[in-house]
Order: sequence, then structure tokens, then C-alpha cells
Amino acid sequence: MTYAIGIDVGGTKIAAGVVDLTANGAIVMRAMAPTAPERGGAAVLDDVLAMAGDLRDRFKRSGGSVDAIGLGVCELVNRCGEVTSDFTIAWQGVAVQAALNAIAPAVVQGDVRAHAMAEATFGAGRGFDPFVFASVGTGISACLVQGAVPFAGARGNALVLATGPISIATPDGALHSFVLEEYASGSALARRYGVERTEQIFAAAQRGEERARTMLHDAGWLLGGALGWLASVLDPAMIVVGGGLGSAPGLYWDALVAGVRAHIWSDATRTLDVRQAALGSDAGIIGAALYAVPKAGV
Repeated sequence: MTYAIGIDVGGTKIAAGVVDLTANGAIVMRAMAPTAPERGGAAVLDDVLAMAGDLRDRFKRSGGSVDAIGLGVCELVNRCGEVTSDFTIAWQGVAVQAALNAIAPAVVQGDVRAHAMAEATFGAGRGFDPFVFASVGTGISACLVQGAVPFAGARGNALVLATGPISIATPDGALHSFVLEEYASGSALARRYGVERTEQIFAAAQRGEERARTMLHDAGWLLGGALGWLASVLDPAMIVVGGGLGSAPGLYWDALVAGVRAHIWSDATRTLDVRQAALGSDAGIIGAALYAVPKAGV
């Protein structure tokens, strides 16, 4: 058996677990804590190290041992495992991988690629080549997966789908220029609606609140437009969408799929499969562990 610790560091929470990489990515031990990135990068790293050390020690006491640690973070990460941005987590220039190496051999990766690796190995993308994976939660990222391996690009930056200005037409023909992540991500929706959690918007939409319904529809449609453009560029076999918001059923998802199909140029590509991720919130943990011991999940 091969076990690794997978750690998923997002803008809201740090989720970690000991993953059995020879049993379809089963998570046999878990830990979770709020990220609270406003405390600074050092405090977040201290929490990550404490969590990793505790999981290693608890698993050892149960009779097991971990082979490695994989960490996915919601920042840009280059091909050497160095964090090269500090949009949410202030780890740019911080030796995160070296600090984890003191606990077990470690690998640091961008979170969207970790999520995509899990879906390619054990989830919705298994058997499809190539496919596009998009993660929609606090932020929005995407990557191409080819040969079951997420594409990193020359500098590790091949994931930025929604952080620059774009122009997309709404169903009424109006052209809108905006930063998609500031409009269609979970954090943006909550901020615009004036609540703390997107679940509150979905609940309002279910009650028939028109503003909530319009916001969810428009955000899903516009994200779908960006993914449709990506599908036209890359011609994937399918699109897999994960993350907390991307995994939500109903109005947002239906509008997203419609937006994808409306913005694909080729009739043949327009029929591609668009499906939600299979591994849910566990994908980040499983995928990070897979990066730490990549051949174990094959």
C-alpha cells in the first residue's frame, strides 16, 4: 500500500488527509482548519505544518506510515514547486516545500492542477483525453489535462482563465467587458449579493427571489462563455467542472452548460460532454497526494 498526505490550501479552508493511493484515492484520516489568510503567510504555513505533522504522527500510531506530502495552493506555482503569486495566500518567495520536507518528502503544486489530477486518475475525467478541468469556488481556474497529466505551461502559469478582463455577449446581444472572477466566482457572488456564503444565494433563488436567480443565471452563463471559448481553442474530449460552486446543481449549472454550448464555434465540438466533477471537495486532497507519489495512482 502507498499512503501520502494531501493538503488543499484554499482561500476559506485548509483541508488535509492521509490518502490510500492504491485504493481509488480513499482518504483514511482527515483534518481541517479555516485558512484565515488575512493573518499572513507565516501563520497559514504554521497551521499547515502542524496539520501535516499531526496527520503523520496519528497515522504512525495507527500502524501506518506516509511516503510523501503533496500540497495544492490557490496561487501560481512554478515547475520547481515555488509559489510565485500572493493573491490570496502570502507565500510568494516563501520556502513552503522545504518546510514540508522536514516532515516528509514534499511536492507543492497549484490547486487546480491537483484537483484535475484527481479527476483524471479516479474521477470524472478518467478515460477522456484530453479534457479541460475548471474549478469554481472562491476563485476560478482551469487547465488542460492530456495523457492524464495536467498541463502546467512553461512557467507553471497555465491556469489563469478568469483574472483578466474579457468581453462576452449576454443572451440579449449586449457586450460586457469585465473580470470574470470578480463576477462569477463564489466569493464575488456573495460579495455582490451582500451575504457571507453562496449557499444563501442558492436558498434565496429556490424561494423564487428574482435578484438571486438572475445573479446565478448570469454568472453561470458568462463562465460558460469563457469555457466555450476554451473548448474552441483546445478541442477537448470533455469539460469537467469542480469546486464548491461548480459542483452545485440547479440554475447556475444549467446556465453554465448553456453558455458553453452557445459560445463554441464548431457544431461538432458543441456536443461535447460537460459534467460535474466526481470527487467533490476531496479532489484537492487526493490530487495533491497523487502529485507527491505520481505513479501510485496509475
